[in-house]
Amino acid sequence: MSDEKEFRFECQRCRFCCSGGPGYVFLSESDLKRLEEGLKIERDKLIRLYARFVDYGDHYLLSLKERKNYDCVFLSEEGCRVYEFRPVQCSTYPFWKRIAENMKDYIREGESCPGIGRGRAYSKEEREAIMAKREENIPLSFPKKG
Repeated sequence: MSDEKEFRFECQRCRFCCSGGPGYVFLSESDLKRLEEGLKIERDKLIRLYARFVDYGDHYLLSLKERKNYDCVFLSEEGCRVYEFRPVQCSTYPFWKRIAENMKDYIREGESCPGIGRGRAYSKEEREAIMAKREENIPLSFPKKG
């Protein structure tokens, strides 16, 4: 692997990771709690307005809604409306296992993300801690009935 200093990242607020194509932002219990507190909204209303249930085989997972153009429901012209209390899946990008375990994948992701290669360097230990934070943030799962 290359020099650790190459794992640099500083969000440029380009909104690429929040728009452009279909995807899921799966929500955990702690994600919901932060969103409830940050938006000052009750859970039922939060789920009704901003989330959807995704069929995942024998269960459903809760994900943020997307607009028809695939933008995140919280994306505005100014950027993320919930940036300070966004879900862990969002706050840990681009330090996801499939991206940040090796330099080749990280550089490839940088073709779409202008924040990769900028800002401060992240050590292997820091990257691993961020990846673990995402892995430990288990999405809510709801069994299918009958």
